[in-house]
Amino acid sequence: MDKLINDFSFGLFFWQMLVFIVLIFLLKKYAWKPILNAVNEREESIENALKSAQRAREELKGLEADNEKVLKEARAERDRIVKEAREMKEAMVAEAKEQATNEAAKLVGAAKAQIENEKNAAVIELKNQVAQLSVDMAESILRRELADSDAQKTLVNDMIKEVKIN
Repeated sequence: MDKLINDFSFGLFFWQMLVFIVLIFLLKKYAWKPILNAVNEREESIENALKSAQRAREELKGLEADNEKVLKEARAERDRIVKEAREMKEAMVAEAKEQATNEAAKLVGAAKAQIENEKNAAVIELKNQVAQLSVDMAESILRRELADSDAQKTLVNDMIKEVKIN
């Protein structure tokens, strides 16, 4: 029985080997090339995809650098515009202060002139009142003094003498 098992095992081994070799031959002839071609195509497509991804990364880096450059330029432009706006504001404030100072000086000058005019008018009015008061007092004094006709004649003669002298 051992011999039968050994013969059977050998026969089985032989046929398995024969089927295996035929299978390898058939696979090599009909399936191996298409499988290898499909694997090679897949490998090439993966390699192309990796190259495309690498190019895309490089382009992205370039775009990021361009974006950063544009952002820097935009920030610089913004800073320049803000600086110009500040300068304009400061110039406008300085101009407004100067105008306000000039207007205040004009108003002060006008007020001083008005005060001076009113002061002069008050002085003139005061002089007029003093003169009128003096005339009224002199008239009153003269009436009292000249109530006498001899005193009137003496006063008139004195005045005539003074006029002749001058």
